[in-house]
Amino acid sequence: MPNTLKKDKDTVKKKSHSVKSGEEIMEPGKDEASKAGVGASQQLSPAGVPPPTQINKLKFGTPSLRKDKRQNSSRFNISKNRELQKLPQLTEAPDSNKEELFIQKIRQCCVLFDFVSDPLSDLKWKEVKRAALHEMVEYVTTQKNVITDAIYSEAVNMFAINLFRTLPPSSNPNGAEFDPEEDEPTLEAAWPHLQLVYDFFLRFLESPDFQANSAKRYIDQKFVLQLLELFDSEDPRERDFLKTTLHRIYGKFLSLRSYIRKQINNIFYSFIYETEHHNGIAELLEILGSIINGFALPLKDEHKVFLLKVLLPLHKVKSLSVYHPQLAYCVVQFLEKDPSLTEPVIKCLLKFWPKTHSPKEDSLLDTGDHEEQDESVHVECEDNSPP
Repeated sequence: MPNTLKKDKDTVKKKSHSVKSGEEIMEPGKDEASKAGVGASQQLSPAGVPPPTQINKLKFGTPSLRKDKRQNSSRFNISKNRELQKLPQLTEAPDSNKEELFIQKIRQCCVLFDFVSDPLSDLKWKEVKRAALHEMVEYVTTQKNVITDAIYSEAVNMFAINLFRTLPPSSNPNGAEFDPEEDEPTLEAAWPHLQLVYDFFLRFLESPDFQANSAKRYIDQKFVLQLLELFDSEDPRERDFLKTTLHRIYGKFLSLRSYIRKQINNIFYSFIYETEHHNGIAELLEILGSIINGFALPLKDEHKVFLLKVLLPLHKVKSLSVYHPQLAYCVVQFLEKDPSLTEPVIKCLLKFWPKTHSPKEDSLLDTGDHEEQDESVHVECEDNSPP
């Protein structure tokens, strides 16, 4: 694909699905994080709110060559029978038929279409699915007592069929450092449907009718593992929805919390010591920032080990600048909860000090500034304490 000249531009900031702190110890309610949209780059958030992940950044100066935006599609199993029949509106159906009609619409949305090799194919049926998804989003958002026992398996299955798939090959297979200003991510061609599937599932999770005890048979460890695999998607819009979806699951399913933290640890270990390539590190750190914010005091030993053995080694990776704001927030959360960790943290950072990589030096100095401020506040409090 030919290169084009990059023009100076103002980046339009869109709404972010940034995760709210402390939600993991309470039932997350409906908020702007559940609305369809794309997270955007923001300034470093104040204490108590994890910094949002970056999608685009402003760049000024002389024009430079930039790669064209590319669209690709994951490896979907395109359905053979794709001729969908438009069904009656849910709100117009008799109460006795609404559950059956709701299930019919959910099953219609399990049909998968081709958005890459022949994007103009099946336009009529694609629109039927899009309209059904949009209607179901509104239905679970505005209507009460619509999530019955029969709906749980159908909704989770529809989500899995649409979303759990083989991701397209990385556009950066050698693990070279990703530059958000120069490198364009591969966007998911099937996004017109995927976005609505994510939105429906979020409204499903956040509905007052939703009962975790009824859903736990379907939203289990296998489901979570497949969800976490999608965080390596190059499409930042998808990672933004995944971030909110995983956090909602963490908040509602107490039995899955330990497993979620363990699997995130495994992703970090693989990233640090094996691949040095993963697209969703910033989003996973943003979720962890909220989880850490809710840790009870005194901190458990396992949480301290997580800081020293998992979080701090993330400073070793060359692509640190991509996820540094979220990582720094996590580290500072630990220091605010237990200032005695300041010394081992600083020693560990010095151990990872880069001698030939200026961007990493800047990032580590920034982390050190946060920790120095935290320590000075702690010392001042000690000096002002009564004898």
